[in-house]
Amino acid sequence: MLEVKVPDIGDFKDVPVIEIHVKPGDTVKAEDSLVTLESDKATMDVPAPAAGVVKELKVRLGDKVAEGSVILVLEAAGTQAAATTAAPAPAAAPAAPPVAVAPAATAAAPAAAAATDYRPTEAEPTTQPHILHMPSAAETIAETEGSKPHASPSVRRYARELGVDVGKVKGSGTKGRITQQDVQDFVKGVIAGAAAPAAASAAAGTGLNLLPWPVVDFAKFGPIDRQPLSRIKKLSGPNLARNWVMIPAVTYHEDADITELEAFRVQLNKENEKAGIKLTMLAFIIKAAVAALKKFPELNSSLDGDSLVYKNYWHIGFAADTPNGLVVPVLKNADQKGVFDIARETAELSKKARDGETAELSKKARDGKLGPADMQGATFTISSVGGLGGTAFSPIVNAPEVAILGVSKSQMKPVWDGAAFVPRLMLPLSLSADHRVVDGALATRFNAYLAQLLTDFRRTML
Repeated sequence: MLEVKVPDIGDFKDVPVIEIHVKPGDTVKAEDSLVTLESDKATMDVPAPAAGVVKELKVRLGDKVAEGSVILVLEAAGTQAAATTAAPAPAAAPAAPPVAVAPAATAAAPAAAAATDYRPTEAEPTTQPHILHMPSAAETIAETEGSKPHASPSVRRYARELGVDVGKVKGSGTKGRITQQDVQDFVKGVIAGAAAPAAASAAAGTGLNLLPWPVVDFAKFGPIDRQPLSRIKKLSGPNLARNWVMIPAVTYHEDADITELEAFRVQLNKENEKAGIKLTMLAFIIKAAVAALKKFPELNSSLDGDSLVYKNYWHIGFAADTPNGLVVPVLKNADQKGVFDIARETAELSKKARDGETAELSKKARDGKLGPADMQGATFTISSVGGLGGTAFSPIVNAPEVAILGVSKSQMKPVWDGAAFVPRLMLPLSLSADHRVVDGALATRFNAYLAQLLTDFRRTML
């Protein structure tokens, strides 16, 4: 008998079971999906580690699990035959099943980790309690007539975004499965008064009392081309919406004079050109940001109820552009690294992000694509759009962090030096901070100090 357990799903705890695809007595093949889990960052399937018969379920819909939790007991294919062969020797019978099953269990462990479909969003640690309660799929399941609605995780997520209780939606798919079109039709019915206003009720449960999202037939106004959102955008959207609504963030702007620092960067790149080392301005900004965070530790903290958690480590997240959207890899222990190490590691993480797009627990991920550990644990985030343009912007704080730094394109500007206007290369800095932790005076001091470090980089050694 195999105990099928939740594989390595990253630093996620109390992940709810939103779908169970099997029942006792079912015959499954290796890699068949057994249950579907959904954290606030990802939806993932737990596959069968081997072919066999489901003997006992250990979880129910809505149960919360973590890595190592037992999902079910599986009688692996061939176990019965092995037991029958061992029957004439009663003394040896207890030992026969482990001998026959152990190889399958050993081989199954990597297969389970490989096949799990893990899809994180932007790198957001999962330690903060959710202030805004987004109903889980288990909470939206209807108990009518003792049955549960059948819908894929993506459809359930789509329904929750619209505030729709999937238990009240009639499915038109195979075996009554609910499709995205079914959800859209239900919302149209609510607006037309043909159904109970479930969407309004769900919104009221969050305390926001939001109106239903408008449903428009765009095609009646002209030609359209409908394209599905990328997986990254679908997964990051709910987190961004929650952070925008729940964090009272204020953005503070500052310009840093990087004239000398840019000249120094260019000089170092010329000196190390043959070695293939290329320093970016981001490496210097990360190094300076760590120094500023040490001076102003409130910006390297997190709210936890009525407490403020000060972190004595400095893991810096940085936004990386991929064909399907932004992801945020995390540079660990940035305080222990020099600018050359930072430049090399950020380049490697960015390449992983572009090649892998998301951190899936698959063979591709372990073969060099961005993994779960690469996107967790950030204490402060930097979003740089300087390579694209822009003069300023207001980045959204990544909960449970309390601040994020936006960096725009540097520009030559005339700056008064006390006697004349001189051309200086100015770098716009935009710091968005959670006002519950970081007030205006503290944010301004942080920004001004960071600009001072970038103007005279020698200060980072003090």
